[in-house]
Amino acid sequence: MSEQLPLALRWPAHQRFETFLVGANADGIDILRHAARGEDIDRVYLSGPKGSGKTHLLIAACAEALAGQRSAQYLDLQRVAVPVAETIRRFGGSELLAIDNVDAIVGSRDAEHALFDLHNRCLAEGSTLLFAGSDAPAALGLGLPDLVSRLAACTQWPLRPLDEGSRRRALQERAATRGIELDASVLDWLFARHARDLGTLIPLLDRIDRATLAAQRRVTIPFLRRLLDGTD
Repeated sequence: MSEQLPLALRWPAHQRFETFLVGANADGIDILRHAARGEDIDRVYLSGPKGSGKTHLLIAACAEALAGQRSAQYLDLQRVAVPVAETIRRFGGSELLAIDNVDAIVGSRDAEHALFDLHNRCLAEGSTLLFAGSDAPAALGLGLPDLVSRLAACTQWPLRPLDEGSRRRALQERAATRGIELDASVLDWLFARHARDLGTLIPLLDRIDRATLAAQRRVTIPFLRRLLDGTD
């Protein structure tokens, strides 16, 4: 599906500012809201590990922009078709542009130059630019110093990870929206045996959701053991 399609056709409604577990990131959310509305801030760079919520927030910003009658587009550099540089060159033309997984182009000279050119072009056009990467610009390993300096000039916000209690609540709340009850013992089992970041746990919940629907079963530890470990 093309990255140019309207946001409502591409992403589920749960990826909004209102559904993001803020934790210690309240100031960062305010920065993104202002940027999405075109207020004062024209460039933001989010950094954080997988599962920290970068994609959620970029999509939320696009939705906020669209709600305010601003055009918006989102591009995930980790998922674009090759050649990546050509995809980047074609991207643009909206009032807000969100570019995810900047680190995916590290080592690609053409893609790095294309992103540098996109930054300059869109800034000249007055677009709001939002970037996200796994680390600060200078720590990504980008080979183009001019691109590093442009990204470093953005308003920087390193996402603070949620504590385990907040991650547990997030998983329970997401499960509840699907009619799935995850009690404390089930959560203990999941958190003891699987990666604890939400980027891993949410897809795992998708798998559990499909399995419970197919089997017409509630979620128990024996059920999860058979589903996820293949054991009884």
